[in-house]
Amino acid sequence: MWKNKNVWILLTGEFIAGLGLWLGIIGNLEFMQEKVPSDFVKSIILAGGLLAGIAVGPWAGRITDQISKKTVMLASGFARAVSVIFMLIAIQTGSVWWMVIFLVFLQISAAFYFPALQAAIPLVVEEKDLLQLNGIHMNVSTLSRILGTAVAGILLVILPLSMLYIGSLAAYLILFAMTWFLNFDDSDLTPGTSKGTAKQGGFKEVFPIIKGLPIVLMTLVLTLVPVLFLGGFNLMVINISELQDSSSIKGLIYMAEGIGFMLGAFIVKQIGQKRSPYTILFFFSFIIGISQLLLYFADVPVLTLVAFFVFGFAVGCFFPTAATIFQTRVPKEFHGRFFSFRNMLDRVTFQIVLLLTGFLLDAVGLQIMVVIFGILSLVMTAAFFAKFRQLRTEVQINEKIST
Repeated sequence: MWKNKNVWILLTGEFIAGLGLWLGIIGNLEFMQEKVPSDFVKSIILAGGLLAGIAVGPWAGRITDQISKKTVMLASGFARAVSVIFMLIAIQTGSVWWMVIFLVFLQISAAFYFPALQAAIPLVVEEKDLLQLNGIHMNVSTLSRILGTAVAGILLVILPLSMLYIGSLAAYLILFAMTWFLNFDDSDLTPGTSKGTAKQGGFKEVFPIIKGLPIVLMTLVLTLVPVLFLGGFNLMVINISELQDSSSIKGLIYMAEGIGFMLGAFIVKQIGQKRSPYTILFFFSFIIGISQLLLYFADVPVLTLVAFFVFGFAVGCFFPTAATIFQTRVPKEFHGRFFSFRNMLDRVTFQIVLLLTGFLLDAVGLQIMVVIFGILSLVMTAAFFAKFRQLRTEVQINEKIST
């Protein structure tokens, strides 16, 4: 796998783009703290971009399955770079509306880029290397987040806010240039090409595929558990910073969560050799619920960092495992539409959780909110686990009958 040029391009590109992304995210938080006093209004602003990504999701899925994945990645990468210009205008004018336009363009480009990326990964390595590559890819993303947030914190002290977005723009342009050097053959999955065997179909064709694969459907639903934490992540970080009256805690939280994620993604392959992927999903889904409950003590800095580290470790094991299940169980000719649907589902749930987080932070405060979310996560995990055991029992009975 390590001799594969495409692997190095994907990982290096992810690292550089991640630096740009997190420079922008920290810049967004700083801009909103200055311009928007209400947590709920902050959540509405962030949700605006997500809504745009959801709207173009079906089209993005069809396009990704109909043309080259590399072409989709190039076009969306260029659009992402262009979007930064709108944020520079927002800083210059002090207008939140320009920030909304920036978020809309950014999320539309992401709606195309990430399904194409997820569909490309199984094309550049063998199936036996997928779990390892998914883990490493997510680790690289997390490392870029740790460095990106650290660099952003330093730059905010010594340079104007606009310089964060200049750095973000440079990173996106480098990613665009590196994508040109990707070289993989997906012509057999592209309708209309000389070797194309896949049929050109609509977005809705992915739903019978999901329904016919109960394990895939259950994994999709189970991903709602970490989304309960991730959807309002940035708003919680801002709130914890205010609760502890410490601006430095923001960087420490991202670092603790990032280190935990990297550790989890690093060892998940070893865990996967001893445990089934479904055991991994359910166990770490339970741990995510526990980490949410720990944030009841968010006024204590040490326990706050422990909670985010535990959460990071849990999702570091959870997400590579879920991604591998999707990439191996869903037929490749449907990958574009499936990952676009998954992206849309994530965005819808992110939007709901984001708005709910903003509302609850204003209404009941952080500590009560995390207890509500923690209990909900544990109940959902228990319900899904019971359903999984029932499904597994039915499969075993059917196998005995057939033999």
